This record gives sequence, C-alpha cells and structure tokens, in this order.
Amino acid sequence: MIRTLFISSLLFVLTLFLPGCAPEVENSNKATPQETLSTNNTNKPKKDDSTKSGNTGRPHEKYENYEPPVITIPSPEPLPVTAIDLADGWIRLFDGGSLYGWKSENDANWAVENGAITVSEGEQGLLRTTSEFTDYTLRVEFKADPNTNSGIFLRTSGQPTDPTRDCYEFNIAPTDNPFPTGSLVGRTKIENAPTSGEWQTAEITVQGGHITALVDGNQVLDYTDENPIGRGFIGLQLNSGAVAFRNIMLRPLNLESIFNGTDLAGWVEYPDMDSQFSVTDNGELNVLNGRGQLETEGHYADFVLQLECISYAESLNSGIFLRCIPGDVMMGYESQIQNGMKDGDPLQPADCGTGGIFRRQDARRIVAKDNEWFHKTIVMSGNHIAVWVNGYQVSDWFDERKEDENPRRGLRTEAGSIMIQGHDPTTNLSFRHLKIAELK
Repeated sequence: MIRTLFISSLLFVLTLFLPGCAPEVENSNKATPQETLSTNNTNKPKKDDSTKSGNTGRPHEKYENYEPPVITIPSPEPLPVTAIDLADGWIRLFDGGSLYGWKSENDANWAVENGAITVSEGEQGLLRTTSEFTDYTLRVEFKADPNTNSGIFLRTSGQPTDPTRDCYEFNIAPTDNPFPTGSLVGRTKIENAPTSGEWQTAEITVQGGHITALVDGNQVLDYTDENPIGRGFIGLQLNSGAVAFRNIMLRPLNLESIFNGTDLAGWVEYPDMDSQFSVTDNGELNVLNGRGQLETEGHYADFVLQLECISYAESLNSGIFLRCIPGDVMMGYESQIQNGMKDGDPLQPADCGTGGIFRRQDARRIVAKDNEWFHKTIVMSGNHIAVWVNGYQVSDWFDERKEDENPRRGLRTEAGSIMIQGHDPTTNLSFRHLKIAELK
C-alpha cells in the first residue's frame, strides 16, 4: 500500500515538471482572477507580477506549453512591392512560389510553375483564398489558351452554385462565349472581348454593389448590383482548358483612420502601467518603456487592419492585440512584432516573428527590418487570422478551439478592442497610418 502511494505521488510530480506535461491554463473552463472582466474602473487593469523570474510580460505565458509547428511548405523570397504600392496598402495574395494562403475546393492539377499558378485538367471548381474580403481592388495577370473557359470569382463562397446569387464571376472566355472575357457571368455581357492568348492584366474594383474592371488598361466593365453580396473569398476557376495566373495583388478599400496623428483621442490610456504613449511632432504614435497598453475605444470583430511600424533597436518586442476583452490586460489574440531571427536566418524567427500569431503560429519568414518602417496588414474573419508584412503573407491560422470569451483559452468571435503593447523597459517603437475596415 505504501509503495503504491509512493508511485502514484511520484507520477503526479512528474506530470507537473516534465516537458510537455504541464496543463495549459487556456484550456481551463474556469477563469483565473486575471482572466475575469473588471467590474470597476476599466482604466485600471488588474495587475500581474511581471517582474518574477520566468514571466515574459504576457499574462499566463509562463504557464503555457508551446512548441512552434515545423513549417514544411516553401517560404520563397518576397517578390518586390513598390514603395508606392505599399503606401497605398497593396498586398500580394500569391507569393510566386507556393500556394500559401490558398485552398483548393476541387480535385485538379493546381500547381506553381515559373512564378504562376497553373491548372489545365481535373474537376471543375475553385482554388480560393483562405482570407475573406469585402471592398477592394484586385490586380491579376492571366493567360488562357484560345478555347479556355475560366474565371476570377469575387466575394465568393468556397463552392458557389449560382453566379447570380452567391458570387460575382469575372469571366475569361473566347469572344463566341455567351459571357466573353470581362463579362460577369449571368449578370452582364461585354462586347469586343479583349482576348489575346498572351499575358493580360485585369484590375477589378469591388466596392459596395459597384464593380468595375480594366483589362490591359482599358475599361471593359461597369456594373451595379442593387442587392450586393457581402464579403467572400477570391477564387480562380478551372472550368475547361488551360489557364495561368500571376502577380495577384489586392488593395483593401474604405479603411478609416483610428489614429488622428495629433492626440490619443479614440484611445483608452492606462497611466498606472509603465509604458509611455505619446504623439510625436511628426504625427506618429510612439511607445516607450513597458509593460503597458493602449486600447481603442471602438470594438471590432471581423476586419482588415493596416498600419506602419518602426522599432528603434534590434529585436525589440511589441504586438497588436485583437478582439481583446475590453479593460483587461492584453487579453486578446496577439499579432507579434519582433524582427529577431536565429543564426541570421529569416526562416527561423527568434520569438514568433513579426506577423506571427503569438503562441499559435510563428511567422513563416522574417520580412521586416529593425530601424526601418514596415507595413502590416491583418485580416480577421470568423476563426481565421492572416497577416502580411510588407505585402508578403507570413501567417495563415485557424482557431479550431471551442468558443470562449477569453481568446487565451478558446475561440473568441465577439467584437473586442485593439491594443498596442509596450512590452518591457527596452520598448521604443512608433506607429502611423493605422486604418481599419470592418468586413460586412
């Protein structure tokens, strides 16, 4: 009996201290005191002892088990995006070397060849983005065989059944097709279809119910839907015949500023915390010292967020927290800001990496550099988060946990605030051009 009790006690102790055995707080069904919403002044978040050994400055971080997954898909060198395009908010939906950020909805021979997405045979259907968008301009080059019937699907579901109801289909087809290139299938036919059999460029703008398109610089489409479809994916179609797509870029539209460049109106400050947030003479939002946070008064669930950031020393740590529990201590999903890398290898982030989802998915490549302004785009929709840094997609994560008010424990879809983090005493970063558009 004594021996049995001794063995049982030993096994219990081992489960507490062996790697990989400690329980994760986030899976608990009962909130700890720090995870409970404040019931008094929301400008005084609950304190946690962030100075103790092993505490990195994030609530519960020292209690969580986390081993970053091994990235097995290619993470090619970023294709250049011009400074003008970056400033205008353009991102690349296709990195030129992999299908990262895309999902095939059909059994077809989708492939990446010579910097293009190609398909020629298989089951009819779509290769579509994993991210949803509402209003945007899409720029894409396409090349179709003379008899090919393909298309670019806008605001689509994964498996649309009727282009007059659940998507907009920008057709790619010969002149004798009922809807030749540039037409919207089932909606409007254009004349003098611009088909060449060579690479052509389409620039399609979807804004509310208004859809316009240029092909090789010439306007071919101007259509208004009185009952517009809401947000959806972007899809590339295999219908019949070979087709290729490359240089697929998107610019989100109708973003509104959440920082006026003059003061911190619209933001909740926490003067009892150590970080110092201020607006510089250049109209930039600067954060010094830490630990601390700055929180939006507005609450957001599904959205596109764009901003620019600079860190003024190597490997400084900060983050953008999303769908936060208002008034709590950075209790949200964290899009990391940290440009450090192991052994100088951009494929090995030192600490999740800028654009990674902290403790969920590491950035697949370090794209930004310290002491240089970089651009960040975050798309959050349902259980999906995707992040682009300087126009290059670095994360693509789905939260498959059970729903929970607290995103550290489970899936939070409820609207929450956005927070900027001051991480520690070395913090010195600035932000500018913070803009957001809710996905409708």
